Amino acid sequence: MSAPTALPVREASVPAARPVPAARPGPAAQAGRTPGGPSVVVRSPRRHAGSRAGFRPSVLGRVLSIVGLLGALVPPLYLVSVSLMGRDETVAGVLVPASPRWENYATVLGDSELPLAVGVSVLVAVLAALISLAGGLAAAWSIARLGLVSGRGVGVLLSPWLLPPVVAVVPLFLLLRLSGLLNTIPGLVLVYALVNLPVVLWLLLSFVAKVPSELIEAARLDGAGEWRILLSVGLPLLAPALVAVGLIVGLQNYHEFLLATFLTQGPESRTAPVVLSLFYGDRIPHVGRIAAAGVITALPPVLAALLLQRRLVSGLTHGASR
Repeated sequence: MSAPTALPVREASVPAARPVPAARPGPAAQAGRTPGGPSVVVRSPRRHAGSRAGFRPSVLGRVLSIVGLLGALVPPLYLVSVSLMGRDETVAGVLVPASPRWENYATVLGDSELPLAVGVSVLVAVLAALISLAGGLAAAWSIARLGLVSGRGVGVLLSPWLLPPVVAVVPLFLLLRLSGLLNTIPGLVLVYALVNLPVVLWLLLSFVAKVPSELIEAARLDGAGEWRILLSVGLPLLAPALVAVGLIVGLQNYHEFLLATFLTQGPESRTAPVVLSLFYGDRIPHVGRIAAAGVITALPPVLAALLLQRRLVSGLTHGASR
């Protein structure tokens, strides 16, 4: 019996395999984990140089802040210390009095016109600031929203503020004397209001220009006039800016010395800086009492700045945050 012959085997044709696109890494792979395996956390290498570079400016900033704080606190603290010294201690140049002389404050408050002068300064500063704000707001709204004055006209309006105050002393003195307002509180209020009107206008122009035009157009469609738009739309939005500008102008009015010296001659209208300067006119000035008068004069603006600090910061950043 013969062995069976082997039949030829044909090779099956296998189709060419198509290239499989590379799969996108899943969330697990992206997070550094292999499927079915333990999670691997991939961390970037620490940069010691960068951490040190970021640490040094913070330390330098703290040091500079402390130095600046000490530089700001040392003069007023030493003023308080001098206000509690006697004549011999101020001549000797001591830093801290051995026994506080509170009678310096009692003498200044009881035997001088400084308390009345401080009240006059506060009254004049507040009234003049309110008048300047009213006129400056109306002018800024007319210029920024109605275009009543061109850019060159605005420059003309702001130009008097650039002049030194001594230039206006003689004209203001003659005008107040002709109008019967010389050596009076209303005359000084009017002068301060007019002098600070350009700076109020300049500060409020940028804030008024940032009031949303949509609200103004909506109010006009409702039939509101310009004064109604200013009072109902502009005034609530500009309240923080008005507080900030009013505080700046009020402090400037409170500290003004040159115009008050020439325009006030009686004790009923003298301001605190003028009365404070009279302490130096003594033949033998008492430095401790002068320092006590300085502390009393500085209290109203310091209290105003502390009470309105938040409104001042929000008002100054009001235009930039809109």
